[in-house]
Amino acid sequence: FFFPGFCSHTRRKTIRITPKMKLTAFILFISCFAASGYSISRIYGGSSLTRRKRVLLFKKPPLKFEDGSSSLLDGEIPANLKRKVKARRVPLGHVVPKDIRKAQAGGTANPRLRPQGVAREAGLNNPSNLKILGGSAKGKRLDSPDVYLRPMMGKVREAVYSTFESFGLYNSETVSRHLDVFSGSGSVGIESLSRGASSCTFVDFSSSCCDAIKRNLVWCNFEPSSVSNDLFTSTNKVICCDALAAFTNPEKFGINHPFEIVTVCPPYEEIAYADLLFAIANSKLVKEDTIILIEYPVELKCLPHVYRREDGGLLLGIRNRRYGRTVIAMYIVNPTGRLA
Repeated sequence: FFFPGFCSHTRRKTIRITPKMKLTAFILFISCFAASGYSISRIYGGSSLTRRKRVLLFKKPPLKFEDGSSSLLDGEIPANLKRKVKARRVPLGHVVPKDIRKAQAGGTANPRLRPQGVAREAGLNNPSNLKILGGSAKGKRLDSPDVYLRPMMGKVREAVYSTFESFGLYNSETVSRHLDVFSGSGSVGIESLSRGASSCTFVDFSSSCCDAIKRNLVWCNFEPSSVSNDLFTSTNKVICCDALAAFTNPEKFGINHPFEIVTVCPPYEEIAYADLLFAIANSKLVKEDTIILIEYPVELKCLPHVYRREDGGLLLGIRNRRYGRTVIAMYIVNPTGRLA
């Protein structure tokens, strides 16, 4: 049917193939090859069919950088992590109306006042529809502070805690103390408590966020209370302070023990990830087999796979997953093999 003048004869009439019909047939022909994973390279100057290659999200780190340092032994921080990243996120319209928000601003740059949202439960301000996804407090909706937040997406939280559970962090015989830094509304830490964490300490610089966390703890039946056994004595705490100061000088803020889980979900454009990594890695709040989760934007490319501590130990990367424009990195501190 690609030849001019081709006719299809029937008993009663002759159907002539028009140029429009030829074009339609050619498009269908190309679509069939595209759906099967092939491309016609002749269109691009080639002469044969070639199989399309899949592109990996992140390349493996080179064994040697241009300056001769080793990515595995020296743990050098790339230059892009030493400066603040540009990762602007447009505020969601149902959270901050377009007529009062600043253009493409995120974090504390947005207006502090925002509408209460349509969905309400027991007087809670919940424009982002935050709720607990699993455990004893499953389905509980969470209050939000009056500052603009971009909390961890529900599908990301579900994936994160499925990974934590696969590590055995919430077994009945395991003591899992959680440190949630840049807590916001406390959704990450409260999710951990709901699934079986022994205790959680929340750290945020905003007093509005800390007040919202306290309300959410009461609403989800996790009021600050002492828990004692042969291994530790701890409480669910809410601490209003700078995150880096909490890592470098925890005793000043009443944090006196290390944690088994540390989650860090900072505002992307307000920190330098090199400073954050250094503070976490060399903090007294982490110990052997501590699991560290760091959320970062896709614009940052990739965090180091291995990070050396000042005492000779290391943070070993065990997960690096992308969810849209959000990337979740997981490290384990000085692994002993205890965790599966």
